[in-house]
Amino acid sequence: MSEAAPPVAHRPPFGWYVAVARRPLARNARALGYGVRSLFYASPLFRGLKARPRPLANAPVDPWPGDATRGRAIIGGTFSFAGKTLRVAPPGEGRGAGARLWAPANVGPDWLAALHGFSWLRDLRVAGGEAARDTARRLVTDWIEDNRRWRRLAWRPDVLATRIAAWIASADVITQGAEPAFVQSFLSALTAQGRHLLACGPGGLSGGRRLLVLKGQVFAAAALMGGGRQLRSALARLEAELDRQVLSDGGHIERSPAQQFAVLRDLVDIRSVLLGCGHTVPDTLQHSIDRMAPMLRFFRHGDGGLALFNDSGEGEAWLVDMVLTRADAPGKPLHSAPHSGFERVAVNRTLLVCDMGAPPPRGAHDHTFAGTLSFELSVGKERMVVNCGGGPGLGAGWRQALRATAAHSTLTLADTNSTEILEAPGRGSEIGKHPVHVTRERSEDAGATWLEGSHDGYLRGFGLIHRRRIWIAASGEEIRGEDHLSPPGTDGDGAAAASGRWTWRRNRPRNFAVRFHLHPGVKASLVGDGQAVLLRLPSGAGWRFRVEGAKVELEGSIYVGGGEIKRASQIVISGGVTASGPRPGAGVRWAFSRVVENK
Repeated sequence: MSEAAPPVAHRPPFGWYVAVARRPLARNARALGYGVRSLFYASPLFRGLKARPRPLANAPVDPWPGDATRGRAIIGGTFSFAGKTLRVAPPGEGRGAGARLWAPANVGPDWLAALHGFSWLRDLRVAGGEAARDTARRLVTDWIEDNRRWRRLAWRPDVLATRIAAWIASADVITQGAEPAFVQSFLSALTAQGRHLLACGPGGLSGGRRLLVLKGQVFAAAALMGGGRQLRSALARLEAELDRQVLSDGGHIERSPAQQFAVLRDLVDIRSVLLGCGHTVPDTLQHSIDRMAPMLRFFRHGDGGLALFNDSGEGEAWLVDMVLTRADAPGKPLHSAPHSGFERVAVNRTLLVCDMGAPPPRGAHDHTFAGTLSFELSVGKERMVVNCGGGPGLGAGWRQALRATAAHSTLTLADTNSTEILEAPGRGSEIGKHPVHVTRERSEDAGATWLEGSHDGYLRGFGLIHRRRIWIAASGEEIRGEDHLSPPGTDGDGAAAASGRWTWRRNRPRNFAVRFHLHPGVKASLVGDGQAVLLRLPSGAGWRFRVEGAKVELEGSIYVGGGEIKRASQIVISGGVTASGPRPGAGVRWAFSRVVENK
């Protein structure tokens, strides 16, 4: 992968429309219903921000820390979201300043959603002083003036919910020392938005974004509408959604560490609001928090950050700590998460986390990456083998490249994704052909751990199954692995061998590549006539990578786990695929071993 020009994954003609047809009928119906209602919202008949103001009752104070540096930048008119920093015209700087502020050019929907979501009010809170409070009031006033009528992104249910929660939780900052006229305008706009969110619902959104909408509804019902029937109704919807989205092992249905973190944080906020207004916390909500917190720990490396599966970045370790502290659920991480489809092996200072699950079900694909059977490996607080990462704000081209199988530490066949990614800007994501049968087995032997898995993501296209075996020594100082491509039925996977051979004769892949992406802090060099790779971690610790049955090369890679694009390296094992003979397919063995330094 080149830093200058990311590869673009194959997108079949009309793939997006096929994906939409595959969505659950209920989700399509909800999206269609919201689309029809949007015609009314966009019409002059929609009341917009007109509403009789309701006073805030039991309004929570935002418990999350902001960034004083970002707050001071906002006071000066500089906003940084989704990896992009922009100087926009503050309110009052000439005619049309409001339009430039709330709809600047050359920014993507993630940037605009963050701007209109107002979560940055906490940055102004920690910046402190009258200048920060005055800036908050001016920006709120300007937003009200510029968005009295419905606009698709600004009023999108998840953006609307984020803004409602932010305004309610920062009301003390916004209204402190304000003129009565401003307070009335603020409460009127907030009331109108709360009523609209309670009426419009999630608008076809799914996964974590649907839970975010429900969080906004709970905030609005508890702090603006006085609780009662509307709060009970919102909580009933929340409980039903938690039953669908929180798996038995505590994982979130979207199988993303970043989403695990975000959803748990939202649930903790909902619980705090309910406790603040004296409402009983539903058992389903409390049990979800109790299960999700240990699973969040499951995804943490030794540096405290998150593993990079399915659209995740490292995050901020101190903020993960804070979420876990506020969750107040002290359970230890599991070794195996069978419902989420992940395995975790922690031996001494070595930690390996492997994705051994199928993509999530329909309606939860917004964060699905094509990384089945990929793994990450860290030693102490140092990451060694990683996936390239994900997250918002990198643009459609980069996002598509990062979702590819080649951006993960796993096997890629014929430069093809194991999960077909279908994405359209502004419409979310869906997937096409993908692994359906993903096996996973874990065993222990004399302190060592075996992980064995397979997936059929290449069966329909090429008639081959990818099988991966990983052995972690009891000391944690040696990791051996095998990757095999073979027709179905040859290793007891139960698939139909005849259909596999038929596909095999029609599509003959000529090459495969097994990639091990390295963290930017790892220095790598070829040794032993190019048959091995010496790895040097930032601490100076050395590891050796060796391979049997194929050639090994070092190539450039990129890493976005820290929120910005960084140059990195990747180990690439490449080879040919046998199309005939008694054992068609391919196989390769590899190993990482700790280098013992001579003293």
